Amino acid sequence: MSILESISSPEDVKKLDEAQLPELCAQLRRFVVDTTARTGGHLSPNLGVVELTVAIHRVFDTSRDRLVFDVGHQSYIHKILTGRREEFGSLRSFGGISGFPKPSESVHDAFVAGHASSAVSTALGMARARTLLGEDYSVIALVGDGALTGGLAYEGLCDAGDSTEPIIVILNDNGMSITENVGAMARHLAHQRLKHGYIAFKNAYRRFMNRFSGLKAVYNVLHKVKSWVKEAIFHCSMFEEMGFAYIGPVDGHNVKALTAALSIARDTKGPALVHVITKKGKGYGFAEANPDAFHGVKCFDPETGVIPASGESFSSVFGDELCKIAAEDERVLAVTAAMPSGTGLTEFSKSFPKRFFDVGICEGHAVSMIGGAAHQGCVPVFAVYSTFLQRSYDMIMQDVAMGNEHAVLAVDRAGLSGEDGETHQGTMDVGFLTSAPNMTVWSPSSFAELRDMLRYAVFQEKGPVAVRYPKGAEGGYRSGGAEPVKVLERGGDFTLVTYGISVNTALAAAEELKKRGVSVDIIKLGRIKPIELGPIDESVRRTGRLLVLEETTANGCIGQQVAAELLENGVKIDTLILKNTGDRFIPHGSVEELRRYCGIDEKSVFEAIFKAVRGEGNGKDQA
Repeated sequence: MSILESISSPEDVKKLDEAQLPELCAQLRRFVVDTTARTGGHLSPNLGVVELTVAIHRVFDTSRDRLVFDVGHQSYIHKILTGRREEFGSLRSFGGISGFPKPSESVHDAFVAGHASSAVSTALGMARARTLLGEDYSVIALVGDGALTGGLAYEGLCDAGDSTEPIIVILNDNGMSITENVGAMARHLAHQRLKHGYIAFKNAYRRFMNRFSGLKAVYNVLHKVKSWVKEAIFHCSMFEEMGFAYIGPVDGHNVKALTAALSIARDTKGPALVHVITKKGKGYGFAEANPDAFHGVKCFDPETGVIPASGESFSSVFGDELCKIAAEDERVLAVTAAMPSGTGLTEFSKSFPKRFFDVGICEGHAVSMIGGAAHQGCVPVFAVYSTFLQRSYDMIMQDVAMGNEHAVLAVDRAGLSGEDGETHQGTMDVGFLTSAPNMTVWSPSSFAELRDMLRYAVFQEKGPVAVRYPKGAEGGYRSGGAEPVKVLERGGDFTLVTYGISVNTALAAAEELKKRGVSVDIIKLGRIKPIELGPIDESVRRTGRLLVLEETTANGCIGQQVAAELLENGVKIDTLILKNTGDRFIPHGSVEELRRYCGIDEKSVFEAIFKAVRGEGNGKDQA
């Protein structure tokens, strides 16, 4: 039996001899590489925190102590060591374990985590609750240096440092978020990395002074002298100025050093920050050489490190077309929030470096910035995942929509995005974007439409505009154009309204219905705000039946908006079926599985319409 196979809980980690730990770490790395090669997932971040996670479980009891991950995609080692090794083959699959911390999975998962920069705030709330309730446990926030490009992290750090609460912040400093970190904080941490060896001196000094009780007064004087010397040589750590006991930098791949540092932090009576230096992709040469490519991967060959080439996607088409647009108009600039490759902007960054801005994990700042750029005459395009755009709702309202600024939101991963689960599904943007006054929202169904609608958004629109498109490849629908509405098919039995990639599901369901003698009008919305209601109004007056199909949450969905407008116009709807993802968060799984789960797949649409036409429905239904 290998060392890893003998680990069924963190207690087993604590029982290991120190000499066994390097082999355990090596086995963990092999296990994660082999499993992720089959399931896909976040590889580089987890390879970088193997020793750190082992040390955390040597020092703390996460069934009681609260370990709060920032983002959480680096929680694989934690999951393996907390009793989920045998389930790890189901990682990110429908019904399997999540790729992010999930309290419903294990008592060892303290909090849901999927977006960056919030862990310190969450952990401080837990620490204050602990104190108010008179309980005794440690609270730890594990934060990547990439998260420190986000302003929310500093709100938490400022409050935590001023709180005097015993709280431990572990700063995992690998110089990366997904791609290389940008900004002043990255430079500050690079300076801090020069201080290797300080923690070893500090520990030896403390051990010596503790041997002699009579030297306490001397210790106090020398402590002040040491602090002066440290400040003069190294400059004072920003974190110390904020109120933290700063411990580090510590070698993040030395379990012994990490255990010592974490033990000091645990015994500190106030806020403590442990600065850990790690290497993203550590121990797997291919990931070390290219940590960006192995940050989040699909299945790959673990022996060769070959990742199958991805085909053309909505993201790549967007990036290609934006380069062409920028070549035609020097006012066009592109913005990303630490996701240049994920949003298709890598080539833009090379071709137009002076017009490309990576602002770090700062979606709110990005939206306010493009509002300012638009106000002064540029045409900024902010490429951002739907799930991350949620973080900038206030700025969309205040700094873009209110001033009617001509800024473009390129909303990637709109709709169901798959295996990353609840924190990453793009099912909220329809509701919040269409709630913004002055906002226009386009939703292409094909690569050709994306190109045409992006051009229209840049060159023809006058105010704020969003172009929202899904993850991955297009379906069978390939037509182009920037038309607000298209009637794709005519039939007398039902009106089926949809938009985006869901048009493929609608067309397939309609084809099956034809075989059963049921014909439908298929109306595709290219623009979902404002909605051009005319063709829908005319169709529903004929059929009396309406189904609206969409990959978005129920509240604020287009179906609700269309039905309300029709009723205001005096249109009688005998049967109304709203097919959407419902009023819930959607778990992880493939997009196809999630569509079936939500009842918005081809079979579900076919059955809903067929039963309604045959009189088996109840006349009013909302999925």
